[in-house]
Amino acid sequence: MRRIKIGIDVGGTFTHAVAVDAADLQLVGTAMVPTTHTAAEGVALGVVQSMRRLLEETGLHPGEVSLIAHSTTQATNALLEGDVAPVGVVGMGKGVEGWRARGQTRIQHLELAPGKFLSTFHRFLDTRDGLKDDLARRALEAMVREGAEVFVASEAFGVDHPENEERVAELAREMGFQATAAAGISRLYGLRVRTRTAVINASMMPRMLETAAMTERAVRETGVRAPLMIMRSDGGIMDVAEMRRRPILTMLSGPAAGVAAALMYARVSDGVFLEVGGTSTDISVIRNGRPTVRSAEVGGHRLHVRTLDVRTVGIGGGSLPRLRGNRVTDVGPRSAHIAGLRYLAYDQGAGGGPVAVQTFPPRPGDPDDYLGVCVGDAGAPGHAFGATEAANVLGLMRRYGAANNPAFPAAAAAVAAALEQTPETLARTILTRATDRVIGTVKSLVQEYRLDPSLLTLVGGGGGAEAIVPFAAERLGMSHTATAHAEVISAIGVALGMIQDTIEKSIVNPTDADLLAVRREVLESVLRMGAAPDSVEVHVEVDTRRKRVLATARGSPEMRARTLGAAGPSAEEILSLAARSCGPETAELSRAAETAFLSVFRGRRRTARLLGLVRSVEHPVRVVDREGVVRLKLRDADVHPATVRTVTAELGPMVEDRTAYGDAGGLLPDVFVLVSGRIIDLSGLASREQIVALARAETETFPAEEPAVAILSRP
Repeated sequence: MRRIKIGIDVGGTFTHAVAVDAADLQLVGTAMVPTTHTAAEGVALGVVQSMRRLLEETGLHPGEVSLIAHSTTQATNALLEGDVAPVGVVGMGKGVEGWRARGQTRIQHLELAPGKFLSTFHRFLDTRDGLKDDLARRALEAMVREGAEVFVASEAFGVDHPENEERVAELAREMGFQATAAAGISRLYGLRVRTRTAVINASMMPRMLETAAMTERAVRETGVRAPLMIMRSDGGIMDVAEMRRRPILTMLSGPAAGVAAALMYARVSDGVFLEVGGTSTDISVIRNGRPTVRSAEVGGHRLHVRTLDVRTVGIGGGSLPRLRGNRVTDVGPRSAHIAGLRYLAYDQGAGGGPVAVQTFPPRPGDPDDYLGVCVGDAGAPGHAFGATEAANVLGLMRRYGAANNPAFPAAAAAVAAALEQTPETLARTILTRATDRVIGTVKSLVQEYRLDPSLLTLVGGGGGAEAIVPFAAERLGMSHTATAHAEVISAIGVALGMIQDTIEKSIVNPTDADLLAVRREVLESVLRMGAAPDSVEVHVEVDTRRKRVLATARGSPEMRARTLGAAGPSAEEILSLAARSCGPETAELSRAAETAFLSVFRGRRRTARLLGLVRSVEHPVRVVDREGVVRLKLRDADVHPATVRTVTAELGPMVEDRTAYGDAGGLLPDVFVLVSGRIIDLSGLASREQIVALARAETETFPAEEPAVAILSRP
């Protein structure tokens, strides 16, 4: 029996469902329904409807389904619409810190979105003589009378000693209410932000738990018994039980689905991913096989929640030009979809009559300078000539182009003539204006994350990718590619999502034991949610400036047993892939080391510095897996073949030898250890000892004589 993974992505207009064969990642089927924003059940109804349609149209047997996962806009919608429960906060503390905690746990009515507020109530308990159950109950009962429906317990330094928070939350549950202990949501110091994060989490619990129960019940009624997972805002998935505890983690899970697809399906290791819809584009960075993340905000208020760093710009495949006279001055943010217009490129009936242009407001109150197209005797614009049409004129739409519409060239020529331009000039002007904001955002991300543009590829996903990405890549001088099945790429990302959890903890001067303890804790978390033990990878970072340790664990719900056989690329083809990735200026590229599943190539490249007067030599490194995917790109690095036994013994001296010392102290190299099919990323640690300790922990389950490789990128 096949093992089928079902992924469901909730979009602004449609909810897409896909079935993916876990063995070879082939798309088995797709289904689509309108997103049910206005239903009593919310967007969860569309999740169920799309899944049922997928099962019916593909003929899948429920027993074939090994996993079902979905993204959701439920949490985001609840915050934007103010569909949240009033929260009672029990603050606690003692001594001087208790006096400060009284104010820091008093979260005033919180603005979630313009005109939408979250109501809160507050009581404070002095715990210098310990927590008294009777006083805690009285505080809870008083806030119930005032209108509180859910509760948060938050104490000064509760991250170090969460017992009082957990006890108050337990008392609230005994009274029949849902409750959150702040330390269960965040392990970071910063009482005000931690309390605020817990308040947001608690406020959405009633609505989220209700819809989660409805979704799970409906899924089980179809006969599917596979695990039900929900997309997180950091690009991973989690089980329903974890979502019930921390629904706040599902905020922005929609954009995260596309990034998950770029990682797991398109196998992007270093790139900028652009998911292009009809109206907007979500832009994010993938570096060394991991997405970039940032702290979430709600209503301008910072939270202790990590989300993918996704930047959204108001440009998509349907974006409409704006005119001043016959000159295109801007494109967007309104789109053909919002304006209720048909795409001129795809409407074969649009070439049978006269074509004229007209400016108009897409919606009441909008500027009246948007370009619309009138076909035949129509008095009002009925068609769009936007980014999609411009890309078709220039031949950029290869997969979703207008090749089957013989009427389009004449219609495009008529629109351009009405504006006294050639079709090519008009098209290039439209796409230049459309991609200005996209390019500005890409450049900002490259600068902000100090990325090497030579290692990056623009990767397009979404139905509008071909309208925006090729032209943007041309202007940036970067290579580009498009994902397969771009129109449902987010749903594929949900299906292939990795079970993930992150622990971010305040630790001053962490010891090796501290790092190993945090690593063990996050590892156990993903194992509890169902990750296959042999698939789990853990990455630990130390932020010495903010005194924090961050550990992220990712693992598959099942080990992927994909047999390549004759379909896998040959050794010569893998070498050719590595050479293309390095570029023509790289010489002497050769296989420097390998594991059972990974090949490491190292070359030689001369670079000019200081106006070309000084030349230096770099050694670019590429790691390619046996499927022909470039998994790691480094501009300049050293490669050391070893075994599991010797790599940990030799790693310390290698790190010391490549540490650069200056006025600010030692600058450690980025370190990667390869074993079997794993790339263990040890960058982001603060000392040589920490690197060695975590390398030993990550490799301890492998045989001592298993081939291993150490790669050290020069600082």
